[in-house]
Amino acid sequence: MSRAVEESNRRMLRARDAMDRAYAQPLDVAALARMAYVSEAHFIRTFRATFGETPHRYLQRRRVERSMFMLRESDRSVTDICLAAGFTSLGTFSRTFRDIVGQSPSEYRAAGAGAVAAPTCFAMAWTRPSSFGEARGRAR
Repeated sequence: MSRAVEESNRRMLRARDAMDRAYAQPLDVAALARMAYVSEAHFIRTFRATFGETPHRYLQRRRVERSMFMLRESDRSVTDICLAAGFTSLGTFSRTFRDIVGQSPSEYRAAGAGAVAAPTCFAMAWTRPSSFGEARGRAR
């Protein structure tokens, strides 16, 4: 791997780490691109080539992962969880959640109520959203 590719990967990792830390905050591509020292268009292209999804989709999936945890582990309302995860619209949250998980937030919470105890590593792997639906043409 060339030095330029390694540096590019490091910059993309820096931006992705920032997204992981501040997933609930409003994030814009311009700020993330500045963090990676590239233009916005180059950032989007390189991020997708490096991680297999656009920065926007990565951030949505990260927010949905966090909301899945909150739905399983708390009694907070779906609206409260939506806002805590960084979404600004309940409609967008519900649609995105259904696209990624395959069921609504309320259905997900109800299905988890009767779950059998399993080791944490299995539960985390089982409940992690995948991008399988996107591979079949549902990408945004």
